Amino acid sequence: MKKYLILLAGSPATGKTYLINEIKKVIPELFVLTPDEGKEILADSVGFDNAAEKAELEKRVWKFYYGVLDLYMEAGKRVILSEYPFSAKQADKLQGLAEKYDYQVITVRLVADFDVLWQRRKVRDVENDRHLSHIMTHYHFGDQLADRTQADAIITEEEFRQVIQDRGYNQFQLGELVEFDVSDFSKVDYQPFIQRLKERIEDNW
Repeated sequence: MKKYLILLAGSPATGKTYLINEIKKVIPELFVLTPDEGKEILADSVGFDNAAEKAELEKRVWKFYYGVLDLYMEAGKRVILSEYPFSAKQADKLQGLAEKYDYQVITVRLVADFDVLWQRRKVRDVENDRHLSHIMTHYHFGDQLADRTQADAIITEEEFRQVIQDRGYNQFQLGELVEFDVSDFSKVDYQPFIQRLKERIEDNW
């Protein structure tokens, strides 16, 4: 019986959450784990008062994330999907866990033109359903901000461009690679890939 670790990679604003939901419709038994979920849980339970405390909390997030991933791999969960703008910083640890527990890794990488990403990112950062901790240097559970454009940690266009370049989001790959250009969502058809993935998992049950 083969086990799979699916890494849904790519820059912010490439639509990774949408793709997760599409995959779950066809493969509901997969386990989904994301570092951002850990960030939001810890932000609500612990909080932070400044940028330095936020950075320290980030270290706890990754300990939490790898710990949960390790537990589910050790338990033998057949299909694990994890979504994040993965970079070389996570590659060795993820590869090590996959080898330790004999998981086949599939990277699904979403790429898009920068100008398109930036326009999406600007909108996404100020939407009310985005967890406030992502765009503030200080946050505790219950905090509210009526005008999200006033958040003090919203990334600028140049910062966004630099982080994509420095972290190599568009180059991340572990195991097999499937890539989609999502510059125009209306031209992207995920269904053939999702069906092939479902068949592959069922064939190796």
